[in-house]
Amino acid sequence: QVPLVESGGGSVQPGGTLSLSCTASGNIRSLNVMGWYRQDPGKQRELVAEITSNGRTRYADSVRGRFTISRDDAKRAVYLRMNSLKPEDTALYRCNVDKVYLFPSGVTFDSWGRGTQVTVSS
Repeated sequence: QVPLVESGGGSVQPGGTLSLSCTASGNIRSLNVMGWYRQDPGKQRELVAEITSNGRTRYADSVRGRFTISRDDAKRAVYLRMNSLKPEDTALYRCNVDKVYLFPSGVTFDSWGRGTQVTVSS
C-alpha cells in the first residue's frame, strides 16, 4: 500500500458545499481506479464515487447529480466536490486506490486513507 491523505472535511448546513481532496505519496508510476467511500459508526462502508485511469466515473444513486469526482494524475490526487449536502451525507469519507504501480517496478493493492469527517446538520 501507499499512504493516502484526505482533507477538506468539516461541518456544514444542509444545502451546503464541501470539496474533498486526497493525495497519494511514494514512488508512484501510475494509479488505477480511485474512489471515495463513506462510513458512519455502526454502518457498513459504501462506495460514493469512483473514477478510472481513463476518466470514467460511477456514482452511488444517493449522490448522483450532486457529487462530482475528478482526478489529477500529475498531482497524484483525487477530488470529490459535494453540492446540496444532506444530513444523510454525514460520514467519515475515505479515499481508496485499488492498484498502484511503483518505481522501479511492482504493484501494490488496496491503499486507504484514514479519512476526513463530513457532518451535515442544522
